[in-house]
Amino acid sequence: MKLQSYHIKDKYKTSVAYFSMEFAIDQALKIYSGGLGFLAGSHMRSAYDLKQNMIGVGILWSFGYYDQERNEDRTLNPKYTRKFYYFLEELPVKATVRINNKDVVIKAFLLRPDVFGTAPMILLSTDTDENDFLSRTITHKLYEGNERTRIAQEIVLGVGGVKILEAMGQQIDIYHMNEGHALPLVYELYPRFNDINELKNHVVFTTHTPEAAGNEIHNIHLLEEMGFFSGVDLKTVREISGYEYDDNFSLTVAALRSAKRSNAVSKIHGTVANEMWKDVDGRCEIISITNSQDKKYWTDKTLIRALDEHEDYQIEARKKHLKKILFDEVADQTGKMFDPEVLTIVWARRFAEYKRPGLLKYDFDRFVKLITNEERPVQIIWAGKPYPTDFGAVNIFNELIKISHRYKNIAVLVGYELSLSRLLKQGSDIWLNTPRITREASGTSGMSATMNGSIHFSINDGWHPEFARDGRNAFTIPELDHKLSIEEQDRLDNKNMMDILENTIIPTYYDNSKRWVEIMKNAMGEIEQDFHSGRMADEYYVRMFDYSKTK
Repeated sequence: MKLQSYHIKDKYKTSVAYFSMEFAIDQALKIYSGGLGFLAGSHMRSAYDLKQNMIGVGILWSFGYYDQERNEDRTLNPKYTRKFYYFLEELPVKATVRINNKDVVIKAFLLRPDVFGTAPMILLSTDTDENDFLSRTITHKLYEGNERTRIAQEIVLGVGGVKILEAMGQQIDIYHMNEGHALPLVYELYPRFNDINELKNHVVFTTHTPEAAGNEIHNIHLLEEMGFFSGVDLKTVREISGYEYDDNFSLTVAALRSAKRSNAVSKIHGTVANEMWKDVDGRCEIISITNSQDKKYWTDKTLIRALDEHEDYQIEARKKHLKKILFDEVADQTGKMFDPEVLTIVWARRFAEYKRPGLLKYDFDRFVKLITNEERPVQIIWAGKPYPTDFGAVNIFNELIKISHRYKNIAVLVGYELSLSRLLKQGSDIWLNTPRITREASGTSGMSATMNGSIHFSINDGWHPEFARDGRNAFTIPELDHKLSIEEQDRLDNKNMMDILENTIIPTYYDNSKRWVEIMKNAMGEIEQDFHSGRMADEYYVRMFDYSKTK
């Protein structure tokens, strides 16, 4: 069954199955939570544009991640609503996987390339009448908090994905694990080779985060009980995964030992990942391929046309128009009327403690002076989805909402999905990024913001140092020693950030509009050189999929 609707280029003839727990393809298809999905979505779009022989394999989450709504006091209220997608085609193939000593039926749906302009995608579901209620719930919610459910989801993705592809008659050369969630595919494939070194030639792995939450560890006996190893005996699993004596089984470590090559997602992350995993015997090489975003999807075409035509006035006018469109959403959600003439700062991404969404208010007195300055006013917008049971992140989100009630120029928006993300990136002047140093693997939201003339103002981490020329195409918060205490890092980063805001960014915006537009133009012009996803999708083929260990 041919899934691509396009003629595959010879350069990209190697057949690749791209396994990911989430894909952010379109606002209408809610099977993603954040950055991992945004990256995978851009990769699928560029695979289509470049005519690559790639198939995306993911899960059709019946209830998505969650719908971000509000309580009566306007605080966060996660809602779960069943989703229906009439643009997906149910395929005439099914697979059965063994999960927790029970047969579970997996059905598959096809997203054809021409629907959203992506590589073809196979989406898996256990939500079928052939399964009992518990089995049906496996694919209900993305990133389910229950450990056994999470393991079951990974079995569906890895084992079920391989079985569905085989049932469809797809001949796959390379299996790409976008994070460790799809690791069970290694054990499903192992009996076809009975040689881990031969199997490695067909597997690559991308590690996306240095955070512990993104590098899962489970008890090896629980994994065996759940069916994670797809019938491969535990002795063999220990041998091929390097866990002869340790029962604490890391998905990331096992993936590093099961792939011919792996990659981190920025140059800094490559250094961090190699340091993190330097003591892992038998691991593959970790290279760096910096994440990128799809310019065609994210950018405002009129703004780019003004850039190409060197019309500064049109750039300014279009940016103000885009701000008005964003501010309509602000007014609709909050009842506040923002001014397109005022400098607008946006902090928007997944809410997590290490990303420090509240850093701007660390010195609260100084923060209040900033937002109550009527001579040089600022407007601040926060948006993003915290994990619903990450109560620390939820509390920060709700605290910001309560603060916003006191000020007409602060807004906290809900519904942070693709459409709102695009509005924010097109309608902001400054895209603020404040992770703790070394803990931002890449941070692609700033790329798509920069493509729209929103100047990246960031800690010098992730992709930022590969792009930024401070004061020319971005603004950089000076780098600190990551070994400092968290309290000292927060204090110094806040001080440095506020100094730059007060002494450089705000005066430039209000006193030197020509210089401001010049920085916008530099940013928009330079971002596409190395940070468009076409470059990334090509690099994956050259350096990962077609890479041979014998070279």
